[in-house]
Amino acid sequence: MRRRPAPALVRSVLLSALPVLGLSSAALAQGKPLPPPASDAMPPVELTIEMRDGHPVCQPAELRLPAETNIALNVVSRADQPVTITMPGQFENGRVLHADGDLVHVASEKGYTVKREGKGTLRLRTISAGEKPFACTGANSRSNPFEGKVILTPPSG
Repeated sequence: MRRRPAPALVRSVLLSALPVLGLSSAALAQGKPLPPPASDAMPPVELTIEMRDGHPVCQPAELRLPAETNIALNVVSRADQPVTITMPGQFENGRVLHADGDLVHVASEKGYTVKREGKGTLRLRTISAGEKPFACTGANSRSNPFEGKVILTPPSG
């Protein structure tokens, strides 16, 4: 009878091999890798959050992004409460390449929460071309989320 290696040992060996393969543990956890980006450019985009009448408002309301491209989304909040940003499909399936600053991935994988008056950067692989809604929902004003639109255009690169 053949002995199987302990799961912890297998995981340890796999994790130690990732840097040699040019991968991160996040890539392993996400499943299949993404195809190459449609463009090598990584344009920076800023999304700001302010409070109006007790509710968060995200600007720009129409967020224009290149489709299937790596971008740096800089998030700056001037809100006096945590605000969750959601975009259908964008924060799932390994499309978040890196997050830093005052941003926390929500458990459902459908959004990121920016801390009160926080800022941070999300490096993302955008989804395919088309129009999608996005929302900014305040922790203290969940009943009235701000709704905007993401317009993803084929990249020009």
